[in-house]
Amino acid sequence: MKSLLRNLCLLAVVTAVGVALCAGTADAKKKKKAADSTAAAAAAPAGQAAAAAPAKAKGKAAGMAGKMVDLNTASQKDLQALPGVGAATAKKIIANRPYASAADLAKAGVPQKTIDKISGMVTAGQAATTGAAATAKGAATTAKSTAGAAAAGGKQTAQTAAAQAAPPAGSGQVWVNLDSKVYHYEGTRWYGKTKNGKYMSEKDAIAAGYRATKEKEKATK
Repeated sequence: MKSLLRNLCLLAVVTAVGVALCAGTADAKKKKKAADSTAAAAAAPAGQAAAAAPAKAKGKAAGMAGKMVDLNTASQKDLQALPGVGAATAKKIIANRPYASAADLAKAGVPQKTIDKISGMVTAGQAATTGAAATAKGAATTAKSTAGAAAAGGKQTAQTAAAQAAPPAGSGQVWVNLDSKVYHYEGTRWYGKTKNGKYMSEKDAIAAGYRATKEKEKATK
């Protein structure tokens, strides 16, 4: 009888130990599974961000390829969207316009490596050609206006001199050269012949500050 009780006690102990071991194993598996799930959840955003970065860059490049940036008219923001172009470089590009091609960016201090990288993404619009044409046209117009004004002035001066009728002989009038401030007497070489002049009495000429020509003696002889 005692032997039977002892065996039953041993069986109960073994059973309890087995149950405890099973429970511990199950709990360990549960904890491990929870830890794995947490790690997977933490890794997912990082993986998604890493995958999104190339996709974003690719999308940006595709967008740039679909829309060429005009070096002569683009805003600073549009220029900064180009790879390798920062705020300082964008300002230099704007300050050195116009451009005939991407290669002209070298004059703005853009590195050749950057020029090679963006050459397929940029274009040089008509600003360069239009600006040069406008400058040439402006210069031609200015030259034409200047020449026209000079011709008109000369013609007017000649007409003014011709319009002044010579006074009667012996009137005592002198011819004042308004450019040289010298007046000429009747009978001298330049009497009534200089381009910019007028007739007046010698008294008025002296009062106005004009001086007599040195040909006076020749005229009186």
